[in-house]
Amino acid sequence: MSVSPSLSLLTRVPQGVYTSLTWCAAMVYVLAVYATFPGQFRPIDYPQAGTSPSGSGYLALAAATAVTLAGSAALHRRPLPAFALLLAGAFTASMALNMQQIPILLFLAADVALGFLATARPRGTSLTAAALALGALIAYPSLRLLLAGSVNTTAELADALSGAVAWLIGNTIRQARDHTRKSRAQTAAQAVTAERLRIARELHDLVAHNIGIVALQAGAARMVIDIDPPSASEAMTAVEAAGRETLAGLRRMLGALRKAEPDDPFEPVPLGPVPGLADVERLATATTVAGVRVEVRWQGERRPLPPEIDLSAFRILQESITNVVRHAGAGSCQVFIDQRPEELSIEVLDGGRGCGATAGSGYGLIGMRERVGLLHGEFSAAPRPEGGFRVTARLPLPTGVR
Repeated sequence: MSVSPSLSLLTRVPQGVYTSLTWCAAMVYVLAVYATFPGQFRPIDYPQAGTSPSGSGYLALAAATAVTLAGSAALHRRPLPAFALLLAGAFTASMALNMQQIPILLFLAADVALGFLATARPRGTSLTAAALALGALIAYPSLRLLLAGSVNTTAELADALSGAVAWLIGNTIRQARDHTRKSRAQTAAQAVTAERLRIARELHDLVAHNIGIVALQAGAARMVIDIDPPSASEAMTAVEAAGRETLAGLRRMLGALRKAEPDDPFEPVPLGPVPGLADVERLATATTVAGVRVEVRWQGERRPLPPEIDLSAFRILQESITNVVRHAGAGSCQVFIDQRPEELSIEVLDGGRGCGATAGSGYGLIGMRERVGLLHGEFSAAPRPEGGFRVTARLPLPTGVR
């Protein structure tokens, strides 16, 4: 989510530059009008018809310009005193020109500053500045009435309206920016949470299965070490292989996490080679060697799957088989994989105790439900009425792979 070029330019250029340019443009216009129509009546009442500035008037305009430029320079550091100087400059210049009101052209610098304050400063600061502007617009006609001068209340109302519009525009920009910042922070937090859960699922699925195999093989080796040393040696070889595979997976995962951040902060960090349903036969063989026979049955037409569906399906099967090894107390289980045109259906059945897999409210079933939920599929895990346990998952397939 990037900032637009125009808004980026507004933030790069100091605020006082815009107010200074606005004021200087107003002064150029004033001096050009006086030089072109000295002391003549014009259809527009700006400058005051039939008047021309005296030497002291020019000095007052110069003083107003100096005050305004000083306020522009200090606008970023001390916003309210600087804004008061901008109002004082407009006030002084209007008096020097003998105007019935503060001309909106001379008030534009204060409008620009008010918009910036509403954009970049707390709302209390910008509201205080708006109150100062309103006070200046009330004080100017009041002073002219005290000096027996005429006033133009309609033009003063136009000045007040321009100030209100400037504040509303700035406040709207600030609200939009705050909303964007908050939305981005929420998105980043959600991305971090999702990535943390993904890593937790991968870590659990990587370790749990192999540790289950290690425990099963170690138990078998302990039972036969005295009566069948070759079988015990074979079981310990399987333990060593499972341990090395687990260690290698952990190293790959830690290596991926230690790498520099990717260009896209929301891009998932690759955690090593991604397994898929093509590895199910290898998984079944390793589990069968460990003592729990796994029978895999394929149905439907086997076609390449999207990586996220392929990985999730494998992890669900892996965790289901791990639960059979660790909890079911069964000697075998059946795995059914049915790839239909509109969905991928997987099912794991065992004839064990039927409650061991659900008795523990561990992270295996939670991880499987999360994987299926992220893919908008359906998941169920429950004991079978005839005994044993059933895990099923249905994952919808995108149109491109049907």
